[in-house]
Amino acid sequence: MWRLSLLLAAALAIPSQALYFFIDGATQKCFFEELPKDTLVVGHYDAQIWDDNTKTYKANPDVGVFITVEEVFDNNHRVISQRGSATGRFTFSAADSGEHRLCFTPQNVASSGGFFGSSGVHGTVKFTLDLAIGETSKIESTDKGKIDDIVQKVRDLNSRLQDIRREQVFQREREAEFRDQSESTNARAVRWTLIQLVVLGVTCAWQLSHLRAFFIKQKLT
Repeated sequence: MWRLSLLLAAALAIPSQALYFFIDGATQKCFFEELPKDTLVVGHYDAQIWDDNTKTYKANPDVGVFITVEEVFDNNHRVISQRGSATGRFTFSAADSGEHRLCFTPQNVASSGGFFGSSGVHGTVKFTLDLAIGETSKIESTDKGKIDDIVQKVRDLNSRLQDIRREQVFQREREAEFRDQSESTNARAVRWTLIQLVVLGVTCAWQLSHLRAFFIKQKLT
């Protein structure tokens, strides 16, 4: 087990190199890692089982992996207890400085998505592990595709928000223009009504004056 730990440490010293080792059936494999406090650890793994027909290691949907991470310095306090498919990822952050034990156990996966347990796994499992320990650049490069997707989605959302904001400004301008036109039309209508009233009043006064003068001339009044 200590040889495995040294081998992992040597492999992790080369950021671009992934470590792989072999597990006999459902045997649990562990290694130890000394981690400083608040160290971020991201691991990508891939388990392939030996196929006698093709004489190669192949992915098997019936095989999963059970991952545990424990703090040896704190009475083996378990940080991670995770079941996953044959290929996946795990991540954790060291709460305190000290030695951590990382263990991997192949398990048989039920057709319903649950786990039958470890007794059903037969054959040799080739386990590939790539760890990024406190290396931001490596973590970023490992998840670059996901980060790029998120960045692109954020950019699309920002672009959409800008389009909506421009549309809102345009609608406000249209509403202000329509309001100004309505107010101008209403003002002209009021002015024209007042002018008509004045003309009608003057016409009535002139007619009354004319009729009065006519009656006086005809000596009717």
